[in-house]
Formats: sequence, structure tokens, C-alpha cells
Amino acid sequence: MKKIITLSFIILRCLFMQAQTYKEWVHKADSCYTAKNYDLSVSYYDKAFKIEQKSWPDLYNASCSASMAGQHKKAFKWLNLSIDNGYENMAHIKIDEDLKHLHSEKQWNKTIEKLQKKLDVIGANYDKALEKQLAEIYTEDQEIRGEFMNVYRASKPDKKKIDSIGKIMERKDSINLIKVMKILDERGWLGKNVVGTQGNQTLFLVIQHADLQYQQKYLPMMREAVKNGNANPGNLAYLEDRVALREGKKQIYGSQSLKNKKTGKICIAPMIDPDNVDKRRAEVGLGTMAEYATKLNIEWNLEEYKKELAETEKLENTKP
Repeated sequence: MKKIITLSFIILRCLFMQAQTYKEWVHKADSCYTAKNYDLSVSYYDKAFKIEQKSWPDLYNASCSASMAGQHKKAFKWLNLSIDNGYENMAHIKIDEDLKHLHSEKQWNKTIEKLQKKLDVIGANYDKALEKQLAEIYTEDQEIRGEFMNVYRASKPDKKKIDSIGKIMERKDSINLIKVMKILDERGWLGKNVVGTQGNQTLFLVIQHADLQYQQKYLPMMREAVKNGNANPGNLAYLEDRVALREGKKQIYGSQSLKNKKTGKICIAPMIDPDNVDKRRAEVGLGTMAEYATKLNIEWNLEEYKKELAETEKLENTKP
């Protein structure tokens, strides 16, 4: 009996170590992607996927790295696996800049057809007119932001271009907000069973990009939608944080960043109880702060963060 217990413990320990290793490889792959070292990112994803190939977000991100690295065969392989494992966002896949290199390949149309067939089956009972409208809004919302970030992240950002695109973005956001408010006011926060995952995500994105007064208005509605299974808890966490900061409070889940006035570097905005943030994030389906920080191209150090937070609060309290 002791041998069986020992063997079981070894198996469980190996599985645990393997799971940890998968996360470590993905973390390294994400870091390399952020640093634009796409070939190395692909090599790390390769190592991760030798352990498992179940997470569609990781598979999709790996496809983006492979596409940017010019490894198109591998990009299509991972992109198709992401569709097999749950990817459903047709509007996003068509506008994703990382995948533009794949559009001229014959396999691109086959991949899009595969995704469309899957969506046709899943969405047989969706409100088609509303689903289409939300898909158009999603594209409007994300395309202009992609354009803005390309200019903003340039080695020498063009302030005139940033201001120009920013004004266009504000105008598009105001139009999209009017459309989404009409949907919310008339039909409530519709779940993915009515408008699909992408449509449901669009409702959140438009409110997330709106002015504070509208976020405050629809935050209770989204909270109720999460309770009823009609909205994503992770998305709600982002909205909770954004509203809290805009109201002069601390965020809860560490989802919002800002530019440090002293150093000029991007950092995580002030949050409550940093020691337990990963626990709170896990409860709503978000990854760890370290994983999130990697995507922002910043290093997460809990003790250093708490020290900086205390210094910031001390300065705020000493202001006349």
C-alpha cells in the first residue's frame, strides 16, 4: 500500500511540475513577443505545446508570434488549433495586424471558412441582426485603437498623428456608445447565448471606453449580468478597476496601468491589498500579476510595488 501511495505522489508531483513548466514556457514566450523577438517566442511556445495544447488564448497568441516570425505553416497550425479549442472572434481575427502576413496564403480562406462553419453551428439561435451590428461596432472600436497604438508605440511618436487619431477615436466611440446604450436600455446586458461571445465582449468594450458617467450607469447592470452568467467576470474586473480609479479610489484587480510622473515609465496603478491581488484575480479568471505585467512589458515585483505605493501615498498625504 505504501508503494502505491508513493507512486501516486510521484505522479501527482510530476503533473504539477509539468503544469508549472507549461506556464513558465508561455510566460517566456509572451515576454519575447512583447520584446518583438518573435523567433524566440515561437521556440518557447513550441516547448509549452509539447506539454499540452488546450488553451486557445495561448495557441492564438502563438500563431501571432509565428506569423510575425514568418513561420506561416506553424502559424496556421496553431491558429486552427485555437479554433478547435474555443476561439470564436471572427471580427478580431480579420483585423489582427499580427496575422496580416497570412492573408495572402491559400490556407487563410480555409481557416476563415472553418471558423465561420463553427460559428454558424454555435450561433444557430443567435439574434443575427444584433450579432452583425455588434460585430461592426467591434471592428470600429478595435481598428482605430490598433492604429492609435501603432503610432503611440513608435520609437519617435508623432504628436500630431496621435492627436488626430485620438479625435477620430473619440468620435467613433461616441457613435458606438449611442448604439450600445440603445441595446442595453431596451434589452439589458445580453449574454453570448443571444449575441455570441464576440457580441457580448463588444458590449463591455464600448462601456469600458466610455466616459465615467456612462460606466457608472451600466456597472450595476454588468454586475447583475455576471451573476446571471451573461457577462465575463474578468471583463467586469477591468470595468470595476477603471471606475474606481476615475472616482479617486484604488483599483481592486490591478488591471489598470499608468505612467509614473517621476520616472516616465508605465506602472500598475494604485490598488488595495496588493498581497492578495493574485487571489482576487484568480477568482474572476484572470492570470497572475506577473503574467499581466509581462504583456505590458513591465516587471512585476510585489515588494517593490508596495514600497513605491507607500511613497506615493506619503507624498499625497503631505500635499497642502
